[in-house]
Amino acid sequence: MTPDPLAPEQIRAELTDWVARYWNPDMPLREWRELLADSGWGAPSWPERWHGRGWPAWTDDFVAAELIALGAVGAPVGLGMTLAAPTLLAHGSDELRERLVRPILTGEQTWCQLFSEPGAGSDLAGLSTSAARDGDEWVVSGQKVWNTSAHHADMGLLLARSDSQVPKHRGLTYFVLPMHQPGVEARPLRQMNFHASFNEVFLTGARVPAANVVGQVGDGWAVALTTLAYERRFGRMLEPPPYDPRPGRALDEARAEAAAHFAVYSWYPQRAGRPDLVIEHARAAGVTGDPVIRQAIARLITLQRVSAWTAERARVARARGARPGAEGSVGKLALSNVAREAARVHSLIARASALVTGPDSPAGGVIAEVLVSVPAQSIAGGTDEIQKNILAEKVLGLPPEIRVDKDIPFSQIRARG
Repeated sequence: MTPDPLAPEQIRAELTDWVARYWNPDMPLREWRELLADSGWGAPSWPERWHGRGWPAWTDDFVAAELIALGAVGAPVGLGMTLAAPTLLAHGSDELRERLVRPILTGEQTWCQLFSEPGAGSDLAGLSTSAARDGDEWVVSGQKVWNTSAHHADMGLLLARSDSQVPKHRGLTYFVLPMHQPGVEARPLRQMNFHASFNEVFLTGARVPAANVVGQVGDGWAVALTTLAYERRFGRMLEPPPYDPRPGRALDEARAEAAAHFAVYSWYPQRAGRPDLVIEHARAAGVTGDPVIRQAIARLITLQRVSAWTAERARVARARGARPGAEGSVGKLALSNVAREAARVHSLIARASALVTGPDSPAGGVIAEVLVSVPAQSIAGGTDEIQKNILAEKVLGLPPEIRVDKDIPFSQIRARG
């Protein structure tokens, strides 16, 4: 019987042989990533033309884990790999893919997302940042907000309004915005938990080449839905990969790259409520015998386990080649429920001390950080209310929410406001 070339053991054997021939921990990281791109090992599920191997989606995670197990380094971390590349592969022109996909895979360019606006709230299609055609370029003006890593990104995934005379969903265009140019200013936002992960980005006559349109002009909403589907994927990695701790230029540069990227996510475990700390917290507070607290902890662990099972089903579906869909909204809502319940249980255990910070406070101030961070979980990646609408319409088949502004030109909506 002929061995299956895509069986895990066959992939492992081929990868092990390739790494033994090419990996050198003292080489520059960029040079190593060029080899990954040439060989297709960096993102094996991508098409062969775009530096992959055309393999099933499950091989991405498998190969990434095997590279680390072999002491080597995989593809870069960041929004380039998780959002930009999948969107470009799904909707970008061949010219755009040729120009931008490889620098994502080699780590040459970093990315941010420029969707949300202070005047649109949860209604992304109600954004007002304008894009006007000027010869071979588009001129963009407006303001974006909640833009993680925008202060150091090279490129931005930008959704802007190119036509205000049509209904709001049909007048949007999706662009790739060069961030390092006049007219683009990123300002960090200080959060109430004292972190500064996000930025507000001011666009004043910023220029985008016409060739940087992703998809078709006016069809940006469809492209944005692809990006959002990948953003809501379960199990997004929020800590650096466990790279080999030994010295070596490639390893040192990979660890530094990951540390810089994940620094902005250092408070995300607190945003998720830290359910992993509730039992330890109850023991430290001496309340493990309290029946009310015991019931609350049991309920929280139940919610967390169910959420994990749902995430695993989504992971298996992706491994079989399914593209992200409405199940991302199920996971998003589940994580919000777990986070809120965890914050409630921590408050129940600590009582008024939950608000105290400093080394002598519960869990060294972590509990207080949980309480002020958890509200963000219900907003990031699309509010809970938006997720419920998605599930109601896309999964349950319920009638759409009544939208009085759905079929009128956007300019008339703004005039009425």
